[in-house]
Amino acid sequence: MAKDLTTSAISRQNILNNPVALPRIQEALDVKPLEFEGRYVLTKQMVADYYEVDIRTVSRYIENHQEELEHNGYFICKGNSLKEFKSRYVQDIDVPNKTPQIGLFDFRSFLNIGMLLTESEKAKWVRSRILDIVIATINEKTGGGTKFINRRDRNYLVSAVSEENYHQKLTDAIRDYVDGHKTYKYSTIMDMIYKAVFCEKAKEYKQLLDLSQKDNLRRTLYAEVLVSVSAFENHVAETIKAKAKEMGVVTVTEVGEAIKELSAMPFVKPILEDARTKMASRDFALRDVYHNNIAEYLKAVSPEEYEKFIGSQSIDFDHLLDENKAVLDRLKQ
Repeated sequence: MAKDLTTSAISRQNILNNPVALPRIQEALDVKPLEFEGRYVLTKQMVADYYEVDIRTVSRYIENHQEELEHNGYFICKGNSLKEFKSRYVQDIDVPNKTPQIGLFDFRSFLNIGMLLTESEKAKWVRSRILDIVIATINEKTGGGTKFINRRDRNYLVSAVSEENYHQKLTDAIRDYVDGHKTYKYSTIMDMIYKAVFCEKAKEYKQLLDLSQKDNLRRTLYAEVLVSVSAFENHVAETIKAKAKEMGVVTVTEVGEAIKELSAMPFVKPILEDARTKMASRDFALRDVYHNNIAEYLKAVSPEEYEKFIGSQSIDFDHLLDENKAVLDRLKQ
C-alpha cells in the first residue's frame, strides 16, 4: 500500500521512530549539518536551502506543525546556548547579532519537515528515497518477506507454545461437547473468536496478509496478540465444558453467545484494545498491511518495537527453535 507521507502522521512517525533505518537514510542524503551540543543541527535557512524553498515556507510549516516537529527534535536555541552557537558558527549562519533566539532542526525534525513539504520537488525526492530505504531495511532484516516477522520477537516462542496448549484444550472441548459436524463447528467457533479479538474473520485476515490455504494464521500473530487469543480460547473451552456438564450437549449458537458475553466484560476491554492496537499498528508499519476494521486502533510503532523486530533485540527464530528444542518439549507436556 503506497503511503502518502504528506498526509499520514502515523506513517511519518513510523519512519522517525525506526532506529534501524534512520542511520541509513542519513547516510544516503547529502545533508551537511552543524555539530552542536552533541547532535547535528540545521538552521531554518539551511533547511530551506536544502529543500529549495523560501525560508517563509519553512516558517509556515513550523507554525502549522509545531507540536509534531518539536516532538521529533525541533527546538528553540536561546540564552547561553545561542551565544555559543553564534560564536562557533558565525561564518556559517546568517543570523543578526541581536536575535534573541533561533529555531534549530536535528536530523529527525529535518526529515519530518521534508515529509510535510508539498511545494518542494527536492522534498518529494527525499520522501521517495526514505520509503525505499525503509522497505529495503525491513526486507534485509527479514530475508525478503515479512509474513513471519512476528517470530523475530524473542518473546514469541513462549507465547506460541502456551497458545498451542490452550488451543488444544479448546479443540478437545469442541470435539467432545459441541454438537455438529467437526469441521463446521470448529471453523465457525474459531471465526467467532477471531471476530471478537480482531474484528475480522479468519478468511479476511488471511486475505490481508496474503496467506495461503496451508498457512497457519496463528503463526503470524504477535506474542501479545497470542496471549489475548489464549485468554479467549481458555475461557471458551471452560464455558463449553461447564455447559456440557449442565446440559449434556452444547450448540454452536450457545458457544457464540458465550464469546459475545466475554467480549462485553469490562476486564476484557483493555486486553482487546491492546491486541488490536498491536496488530493494526505493527502490520501497518512492518508488513505494509492496513486493517480497515480496526483502523481506529492504529498508532505509530515505537523505537523499542522496531528494535524488537528488526533491530538489536530481534532474533533468528529458526536458530532459536533449534537451540531450545528440549525446553519446548517440556513446555508442551
